[in-house]
Amino acid sequence: MFLSEKGGVQKEQTQDDGFSFEGISLKYPAYTTFLGLDKDQDSSLTRQDILKVTEIVKPLEIEMSDSKNDIALTKEIKQLPDFSKIDTTQLIRIKYPSDNPDFANELRKKLSSRSCRIIHYGDSQIEGDRITAYLRNRLQHMYGGSGPGFLPILPVYRQISALIEPSENWERFAYFDPTKKKFSHKKYGAYLSASRFTPYQKIRPDSLALDSLPLIKASVTIGKSKKTYAKFRRFTKIGLHYGNANSPIKVSVYNDDVLIQQDTLIADGRYHHYKIRTSTTPTNLKIEFEGKVSADFYGLTLDGGSRVQIDNVAMRGASGTIFTSTNAATYSRMVRSLDPKIVIMQYGGNTMPYLKDSTDVDKYAKRVASQVNWIRRRAKKSSFIFIGPTDMCLPVNGKMETYPMLPYLNAKLMETCLSNNVAYWSMYDAMGGKGSMELWVDEKLTAKDYMHFTWKGTKIISELFFTALYLDLKKPDKNDNA
Repeated sequence: MFLSEKGGVQKEQTQDDGFSFEGISLKYPAYTTFLGLDKDQDSSLTRQDILKVTEIVKPLEIEMSDSKNDIALTKEIKQLPDFSKIDTTQLIRIKYPSDNPDFANELRKKLSSRSCRIIHYGDSQIEGDRITAYLRNRLQHMYGGSGPGFLPILPVYRQISALIEPSENWERFAYFDPTKKKFSHKKYGAYLSASRFTPYQKIRPDSLALDSLPLIKASVTIGKSKKTYAKFRRFTKIGLHYGNANSPIKVSVYNDDVLIQQDTLIADGRYHHYKIRTSTTPTNLKIEFEGKVSADFYGLTLDGGSRVQIDNVAMRGASGTIFTSTNAATYSRMVRSLDPKIVIMQYGGNTMPYLKDSTDVDKYAKRVASQVNWIRRRAKKSSFIFIGPTDMCLPVNGKMETYPMLPYLNAKLMETCLSNNVAYWSMYDAMGGKGSMELWVDEKLTAKDYMHFTWKGTKIISELFFTALYLDLKKPDKNDNA
């Protein structure tokens, strides 16, 4: 301890106690650390502070079945939230661009319109439809709409929004997945991933080679889940999104083994939206494909006809900086077809460990701005909301502390977004700010990886965001308590 110095061992963003001798570093606490004489420099938050945060709002339970209780709950949902029981002064509000005072009103008009698709891009924090599902359920109850929106043909993570059962010969290719070979054409569409039922080949087979290939069959079965929000169990507009089809592919659609639709997909290499319509939610919808070379299937959209639809596009490991390097023409055509009115982007956490100083933060914020503006040029009708990163911790002297650069990253992202006509919600501040993650873990609101929310924590953070949004969506004459 006598040899150890405070911060004597340099790490990526901080320092541990210890000492170095002849090029060898040894982490060992200084006596002030060991005896607990140092004041906690990381946070003055207490468990009670976090409990106050979690008690600001009361999240909804999932209505798991179509029982009478769920119908009663649905009626309650429409009368929300009860601001007589919410201290709105404690809510972290959404920040809006000062040069666009009509931003919130634009959101209200879009959500109230006949059709309002929202694309929610994010990292693993929204994987499995976390956060998105809660927000979708809330907004669909407020404004109308049903269905879970986008789902990949080959899901790679657990989700409960709908039942998707692909045949065994599907393979997923995601632009953000470093373990997968990338498409040389970079045509990944608006959801930045694709599924194929034959292997990807950089060079297309010529007519002679194509004649020698066998016909391959593949299928995907779609059903409604009994473990999700009741609203998601109603969809009659099924969209099949595909591109890069250069040879004939026969598609047959069955419901309960009865053929309801049969076509040949357009083989011109461009993006297309194949539409399947049913009068009621299909109970056992099966789409069969038959062809020699697979197209790139960007996924399915399961929608309820009109009003609010929200797509969850989770990109594990992504930092939100890959949009500009995809094929712009394919992305543009798909976005024009989807016609999103609102785009939510939720990033920052995955880049945090690699930011060494404020210069790195500034560069990242500029990259985020360029991504937003690239999407905006293709989704011209969209309003943008950015949700910042959570509090994040790393071990220092055996204790979990907030990343030193995280407060600056949050502030810089907010500044950058607001100057680029993007609304910003600080999840970091909503959690409680510096040092809050460790307390959320203690309360079992986040997992022990100090990163991902548990189901209980997901509902709380989702309701905090929704309530902040709802305060701004309320019409002025009903905003007395805001």
